[in-house]
Amino acid sequence: MSGLDPGLIGTLYRAACLAELDALKPGNVHAYAAGHRMVVADFVTSADVSAPELARAGTGVGERVRAGIAATLAAVAQNTNLGILLLCAPLAVAAERGWRVGAVLDDLDAADSEGVFAAIRLANPGGLGRAKNHDVASEAPRSLRAAMAEAAERDRIARAYGTGFSDITAIGLPALAEARARNLDPSWCTTAIHLAYLRSVPDSHIARKAGAEAAEGVRREIETALSGIDLADRPVDPLLALDASLKARGLNPGTSADFTVATLFWNALTAAGAVLA
Repeated sequence: MSGLDPGLIGTLYRAACLAELDALKPGNVHAYAAGHRMVVADFVTSADVSAPELARAGTGVGERVRAGIAATLAAVAQNTNLGILLLCAPLAVAAERGWRVGAVLDDLDAADSEGVFAAIRLANPGGLGRAKNHDVASEAPRSLRAAMAEAAERDRIARAYGTGFSDITAIGLPALAEARARNLDPSWCTTAIHLAYLRSVPDSHIARKAGAEAAEGVRREIETALSGIDLADRPVDPLLALDASLKARGLNPGTSADFTVATLFWNALTAAGAVLA
């Protein structure tokens, strides 16, 4: 199968990043409210400068992630998109090569490992801690898949590298399809994706920063709050109240937001003709 044009891949990636920002995503940064010392403009700039690197023809997953985060740090001086790049780079490579995502993950090599470890060191994400094996402060292992497997229990993005991105196909894409079937506006479809991740699994960014119990507590809190909310009613006020509460407690469901971008990107790539699963 022939792949997609790299220019188109970059355009679809940027569009997914911007669409995610337009949606009300409780606890995260979005057009309705800033938070966690970050503003929407930082993420718009990050999308602009990382898109060419994410879609650079002929490069591998590791180099796309490394170059994307380097461009981002040069532009906004903070890590706004490491998780997004880690999820979207394999999708971009698969779409360009005309491969399925699983084949890209199976093809990862030592250069990919070096690129990803270099990106993580550059980004220095909060709450990372130290690992007994494959610590990012050490030399990159030859197998990126092995390193991701080591981190899978504590990081949902790392886990995705071992499951073929099953969270996207099991949680994100069904939520998007259901929202569209209900004729929700695009931004509310995106909110539906974010909330589906939040209520389905504990957010690993919250878990890294505040602990597993806090992450599970937020998951239950979201599940309870959603029992009385219908997104068809465009419930800005109750979701903004939830948003303010999470931010006041310093709880940022960043992993759910990253998966939301990746879900939108996956959907856009398949609509353009890529076969990812």
